[in-house]
Amino acid sequence: MTAAVIGVLAVVQGGQAEGNSRLGGGVNFWTAVDDIDDRGIDDNGTSWLISYQHRIASLLRVEADLEVFPSDFMGIHGTVTAPQAYLVVGMGIYAALGTGILYSDGDFADELFYALRAGIDLEIFTDLYLDLNVNYRFADGPSMSEIGHDIDGDTMTLGAALRLEF
Repeated sequence: MTAAVIGVLAVVQGGQAEGNSRLGGGVNFWTAVDDIDDRGIDDNGTSWLISYQHRIASLLRVEADLEVFPSDFMGIHGTVTAPQAYLVVGMGIYAALGTGILYSDGDFADELFYALRAGIDLEIFTDLYLDLNVNYRFADGPSMSEIGHDIDGDTMTLGAALRLEF
């Protein structure tokens, strides 16, 4: 977590040129790829995110997100957060590859998740961008020893974010 914070701060400090950085927030609507039949575990839901992007070349950006899931995400009690990092290629229509890790109750998950994203990034007002995207996350779900098996954590996500460019 400390390395991620240092990395974001380094990117922010390096983004002194106007128009190279974007900061915003958004919402994701996710659904599990495999049906989860266990009681108390939702197959779908909503999460919120804070997002920072920095342009490092004309068609290349890096993105750092912090996603917040409500209580009982994939059977985990309490609020779950997921720091994430993406490499974004393209302008307008884009593709991204990323990774992240779940964090809850003082502990990080045992393994990272990986994500593929495709989206469209539209300037709706001067320096205000709307990002609409679809994501596929590859992840092992949390081990549910009380039910005797692991949950497949792969999810499909529809996301929307508003970011202000500065």
